[in-house]
Amino acid sequence: MSAVSRVSVALCTYNGSEFIEEQLRSILGQSAPAQEIVVSDDGSTDGTPAEVERVFAAWKAEHPRKTVTLRLIRNPAPLGVTANFEQALGACTGELLALSDQDDVWPPERLALLAAEFNARPDLQLLHTDARLVDEAGRQTGRTLLATLGVSAAERAAEHDGHAFDILLRRNIVTGATVMLSRGLVQRARPFPAAWVHDEWLAVVAAATGEVDLLELPLLDYRQHAGNQIGASSLDAAGKLGRLRAPRTARNARLLVRAQSLQARAAQLQPAPSAATLALIDAKLAHERRRSTLPALRAARVASVFEGWRVGDYRRFGLGLQDILRDLVQPV
Repeated sequence: MSAVSRVSVALCTYNGSEFIEEQLRSILGQSAPAQEIVVSDDGSTDGTPAEVERVFAAWKAEHPRKTVTLRLIRNPAPLGVTANFEQALGACTGELLALSDQDDVWPPERLALLAAEFNARPDLQLLHTDARLVDEAGRQTGRTLLATLGVSAAERAAEHDGHAFDILLRRNIVTGATVMLSRGLVQRARPFPAAWVHDEWLAVVAAATGEVDLLELPLLDYRQHAGNQIGASSLDAAGKLGRLRAPRTARNARLLVRAQSLQARAAQLQPAPSAATLALIDAKLAHERRRSTLPALRAARVASVFEGWRVGDYRRFGLGLQDILRDLVQPV
């Protein structure tokens, strides 16, 4: 990677005209600006692409000596969040790529701090950060993203120590809007499997083939509102109780397909994952197969769930007691 890497921003939009000016101006106002912004609009019907062009043209008129370029891609029909981000990332030309939602706000130092980490650490493939949660009007809620997701001090320390893959086999803690990654990672990860959300897939591929880390700074205002396509879900007691009452069939089928697609792609990745990583992927798939075939009768699930607990699979590949309770009590 060069001493000062070229940075691109992959910004995906969909009916985001209400918030896009504030976010685009915060990207353009970085202390160390990106050289390129790729906006991929997923079939908006509210004039978002025209608003992007208007805001960028106004900013260029205000800063005629700045050399940031804008590329706007218009999808005639929606691709969906994951495919749209894959398209935007694939169109970027920088060595470092920063993901962006349409409705957040970046502090001026965000790109400079992230790029500095990559330039100092040649093996780093993906870096994610914390974020401040704000409401629709941009007011601080007093909560942070990692705290809301229940990311523990032990998980943070494990990621810093190079154990991101172990964490990601249990659950995703990487939120796309907080991410910077290498272009080489995107090339290895494409095509993105349909069963995975883009940030989860990029994180797990990065952790399987290189270095992933967390910068524990709240480097964006992460807006929560009714129009979020993917937002932060609270892991409070009411939320956990609701999960126990939810039917298990669709969720477990989805987890199984994800594990299958990860195993299928792992052997093709370059650089190749270690033998230990491949063995963990195989064991994760076996665990999800067992979970997906649990019988409808709750009493008949006990022996299989107990065996999964005995060998440590619920701790290695899930949320421990929470997933044990899910498998014992959730209806089909």
